[in-house]
Amino acid sequence: MDTSTELILIWISGLDRPGLTATITEILSEYDVTILDIGQADIHSALSLGILFKCQSDTSGFIMKDLLFKTSSLGINLRFYPIDKNEYNEWVGMQGKNRYILTLLGRKLTAKQISGASRILTEQGLNIDSIKRLTGRIPLDEHKANVRACIELSVRGTPRNREEMQRQLMKLSSDLSMDFSFQLDNMYRRMRRLICFDMDSTLIETEVIDELAMRAGVGNQVKAITERAMRGEIDFIESFKERVALLKGLDVSVMEDIAHNLPITEGVERLMYVLKKYGYKIAILSGGFTYFGNYLKDKFGLDYVYANELEIEDGKLTGRHVGEIVDGKRITEAYCSGREGRHCTNNCCRRRSQRPPHAFCSRIGYSLPCQAKGSSQRPTIHQYHRPGRCTVLLGI
Repeated sequence: MDTSTELILIWISGLDRPGLTATITEILSEYDVTILDIGQADIHSALSLGILFKCQSDTSGFIMKDLLFKTSSLGINLRFYPIDKNEYNEWVGMQGKNRYILTLLGRKLTAKQISGASRILTEQGLNIDSIKRLTGRIPLDEHKANVRACIELSVRGTPRNREEMQRQLMKLSSDLSMDFSFQLDNMYRRMRRLICFDMDSTLIETEVIDELAMRAGVGNQVKAITERAMRGEIDFIESFKERVALLKGLDVSVMEDIAHNLPITEGVERLMYVLKKYGYKIAILSGGFTYFGNYLKDKFGLDYVYANELEIEDGKLTGRHVGEIVDGKRITEAYCSGREGRHCTNNCCRRRSQRPPHAFCSRIGYSLPCQAKGSSQRPTIHQYHRPGRCTVLLGI
């Protein structure tokens, strides 16, 4: 083994100040060292700087002496560790392992939340390489508008049981009131260009069919049909036809009134503004109704709506629909055929209220579940309580 060179890791900590990194690297440059790895973090002006470098064996002593003198005069701490070359080669060989990003987001982040998430990663054999804050500096007044905290953990390895890990993260999210995203760290992560949203219990905090049923005086009947469908006694298409039939005779003016008073989910207006500003195409893919989807399209400047159309004659609902019923299968077909803009599915992201059919999950780039009332608690890779927070996935 070559003994003419040495590998040295230095770790510098102390009060940060402008020019500190430049001063340290200038000393190293005088000895023509090769930087093999470098990382720096600053938390409330407290610096942590690590540099792994290769140098000639006959200069290592001089390098350490110069660094010690300089760091002492600056009032900062210096530690150094010789690195075995076999250990280094083993470390280099690990770079082919999978990398993932775990993002945590909440009104605030507590030690309990971070401890719980990091413990789950540890139990799955994943190692945290780095942690960084994505949001701005957090004010002490937690009641200020739009205050939120978000951190991103870059992890390496392969989960021992991904489904179990996702189930644990879902439970942690629910128990500790935070949102999370767990995704593969690859080139597609920041390349989403088409964002698709469900409508009911996602963009709006209600189910439109329930609102219509209550105004038609058939709320209990529609609710009973929905519960039968949730239990698997009837499929979506059959339940859809039965519920729509009960709306026969409802005046269009009622639909207009409901549309103008839809309870928009917190964060949606801001989310749409940001997505449009950065050039994303936005679609509603829903088993709901086009009348209300088009209202949201006009309100927020969306690009596409694909949903069910209610038949109207003489200003009243007929109790029938127009065209094919849009269910999970039809949404999948529309999505994957490129009907809504011919975007590559790897570059797409869907925000939904409940777990979609498996075929749909397997074809889209990302699918983000909203924790809606009565929604499924099956394992997923993301958990969001508010649609506005899915911008974390896009790096916005």
